[in-house]
Amino acid sequence: MRVISICPSNTELIAYMNRTDCLVGIDDYSDWPESIHELPRLGPDLSINMDLVEELRPDMVLASLSVPGMEKNIAELEKRRIPHIVLNPQSLEDIEKDLITTGKAINDPAAGLQAAIQFRSKIEEIREIGLTIQAKPTLYWEWWPKPVFTPGKHNWLTEISEMIGAKNLFQEVELASVQTDWVDVSSRNPDFICLAWVGVRQEKVNMEIVKKRPGWDQLDAVQQNQIFILEEALYCRPSPRLVDGAIQLAKLLHSKEFAHI
Repeated sequence: MRVISICPSNTELIAYMNRTDCLVGIDDYSDWPESIHELPRLGPDLSINMDLVEELRPDMVLASLSVPGMEKNIAELEKRRIPHIVLNPQSLEDIEKDLITTGKAINDPAAGLQAAIQFRSKIEEIREIGLTIQAKPTLYWEWWPKPVFTPGKHNWLTEISEMIGAKNLFQEVELASVQTDWVDVSSRNPDFICLAWVGVRQEKVNMEIVKKRPGWDQLDAVQQNQIFILEEALYCRPSPRLVDGAIQLAKLLHSKEFAHI
């Protein structure tokens, strides 16, 4: 089949299934794995060039609603009657199901099922270790600094926090994404600060600016220098690579318990 992915997380689903061979085009922001770098680029994920999509004659387009604004891509696919599926995972279970759905959509259900089993197995392996950890530190996840956005209860980062023996600072808020402010964060005094600004590379994130926020010099995480600048692609995209991110962070928080994984 000739398959097009129009967002990075969908491209990573295909890669996790070992089926990048079927890709004939991708969005501008898809950057993993290296094997896809020479594929035709179809524009940014919020503004896909549908004329180029049509020219590639896809049998299936993997669309998404993971970012507000992607709706117009789907409307255009429907208007042009281009075969497509729409994925919008909010949890690790959703990602597992999307592997199976995508496998069926590209006529390789076995690859999708095998990938889903592998994904679930790794999650359970991490979770079993996390359950043994008694002292669970609080994590403040920052998706964006101003206005401040952080994950709430209904988000994969809350799940990941629990898996690795920690707690999301905003886990009680009944939302997927929470808009708050620096005062609210500082009043909760997190043990660790995890900076994963959406679309911003690690080297562009300035830790010193965070430390200079009003009152933040009194935070335990700042005083103990427990601030992590994380690779946003491993935490902000709803793809199986979240497992890689979970393992990386787990080793930072609980190096002894997760040393062997």
